[in-house]
Amino acid sequence: MISMRKLGLIVGTFLILALVVVACSPETETIVETRMVEVEKEVTRVVEGEVVTETVIEEVAVEVTREVIVEPEPEPEAPKPVTLNYNLGTEPPQLDPALTTDTTSVTLTQNLFCPIVNIDPVTSEVIPMLATDWEEGTDADGNQTWTFNLRDDIAWVHHDPITGETTQVTDADGNPRFVNANDVVYGTKRTIDPETASDYAYVLYIIKNAQAVNGGDEELTLDDVGVAAPDDNTVVFTLENPAAFFPSIASMWVTYPTPQWKIDEYGAQWVEAGLIDTCGPYVLESWIHGGSLDMVKNPLWIDADSVQIERIESVMITEASTAFALYENNELDTVGVPLPEIDRVKADPVLSEEFYNAPAACTYYYGFTNTKYPMTDQRVRLAFSAAIDRQSLIDNVTKGGQVPATTFAPPGIFGNVEPGTMGQGYDPEAAVASLQAFLDEEGLTIDDFNALDIVLMHNTSEGHARIAAAIQQMWKDVLGADVRVENQEWAVYLDTLRNTTPVEEEAHVWRLGWCADYADQNNWVHEVFNADAGANRLRRNCLDPNCAETTTSEFDDLTVAAALSSDPAERAALYAQAEDILARVEAAYAPIYHYTTVQVTKPWLQRNYPNISGLDFFNWTVDMDAKNAATG
Repeated sequence: MISMRKLGLIVGTFLILALVVVACSPETETIVETRMVEVEKEVTRVVEGEVVTETVIEEVAVEVTREVIVEPEPEPEAPKPVTLNYNLGTEPPQLDPALTTDTTSVTLTQNLFCPIVNIDPVTSEVIPMLATDWEEGTDADGNQTWTFNLRDDIAWVHHDPITGETTQVTDADGNPRFVNANDVVYGTKRTIDPETASDYAYVLYIIKNAQAVNGGDEELTLDDVGVAAPDDNTVVFTLENPAAFFPSIASMWVTYPTPQWKIDEYGAQWVEAGLIDTCGPYVLESWIHGGSLDMVKNPLWIDADSVQIERIESVMITEASTAFALYENNELDTVGVPLPEIDRVKADPVLSEEFYNAPAACTYYYGFTNTKYPMTDQRVRLAFSAAIDRQSLIDNVTKGGQVPATTFAPPGIFGNVEPGTMGQGYDPEAAVASLQAFLDEEGLTIDDFNALDIVLMHNTSEGHARIAAAIQQMWKDVLGADVRVENQEWAVYLDTLRNTTPVEEEAHVWRLGWCADYADQNNWVHEVFNADAGANRLRRNCLDPNCAETTTSEFDDLTVAAALSSDPAERAALYAQAEDILARVEAAYAPIYHYTTVQVTKPWLQRNYPNISGLDFFNWTVDMDAKNAATG
């Protein structure tokens, strides 16, 4: 006897099989056709008076019904999303706007967040973004103010990497969150807050009480900082001194609106994929540390229809030669040209058409740790700077048409000094004499000097390594100095260069570049090198705990005076004096060259080359038909 359970299983099995048969059976269609067929028919007729019946064959039309198998049309392939394949060149140290210091992180945060204002990539003019308009004013105490009126329709969004969905963030009561003035105030004050330990807080010292609060003044709090939100759509900045360029500062990541609720919940991890809330043209899809970082278009962005690139797939390849090989294999859409490849690219009929070379508002320099012996002595620093043959380096190593630098700020920056007119350039005789004077006073031979084990450090990069090797050889040839070269990965390197790192852990000489955050000298000699109000990686006033000296110099006083002046001619003159003192009199660093952009870009990518701020991927376009045709 079959049990009911077994019977149920058997019936169920048959049902499943029936469903499978139905499911697997090809689709059929009933059609009706008209066909001509022959039929026999009897006809009667009269022949010679007699009735005769005959059988005849006639063709008649009949309808025939039949079943035919209908082959389903193949589903059309979904079009590939418009994708940019890009090399970041390194692991981004940060996606937190308050902690961002490097160009890689600046580019990413610029595309993920919504600045108060933006910088036009072509004209470098300040243009609206979160703010629709802004105006200069004066408060009751006579302080300059800048008021920004904000739009109210930029959504805070969250991207779920698992589902691929981007949704608007809601508050605890379920109300949709839109970016408002309080988010800007929070982001700005968070940068200034000493507990945040932002390396870029000094950029905001122009705001009332910002420097004092950031420096730990116990009589002031963050409430005393000159940034306020009178209402949800208005931000007012009160300044220490007038600054016509302040709207440019408002474009920077240090003032970005920031999601306090995320930071409160996740702390430093809030910027990871799946946790981060953003408000810009793109959202973070994935971040595999040390490997890749992908962004996708934010469908809720206010101007989403104008953002043509839907995906940005980024790798983190440090070796320029490897990245260039991927470019030649159509796996990257734009890359920098490795130094050894520049001549070949210029000569190649295809690559030369994809080659871009133009001045950039950046300067490459070697910094001296002014508080580490023997770099404590101006004569040693001057010798090392004067022994660098900048033009030879450009002609034989970098080959990108760079301009030899004798001072810091490049052409195009207000208050810059014309290259070669002052400061310190190549002067081998002066270099030898300066080092010899130091040796004589110290009672040292060149062998004794070399026994000091002087270290030149750069971040890991084939290009920086080639430049370092060339300059190392120049110091050997001109001065007889043996210098050891070391390198560190980018994030580690930036941490090493903090002015709070113990001097014994610092290299004697290190390389950095500086690119314009805004087009004014205040962003150059003052914010980078002023001992009290800038980054001061040179340790010019002995900020480290191993040095008791805290005096400022004439250079520091000049940059402060220039920042306070409202007379453009006076400001330019003060900055010129400061530039000469820093590069020649103090020889606090060695300017090397003013950058050029040296890139190749595939013909299917239309991009720009901003002189200020990061790369605005949301303004780029990719012709996917052309890209697919080339890549298969």
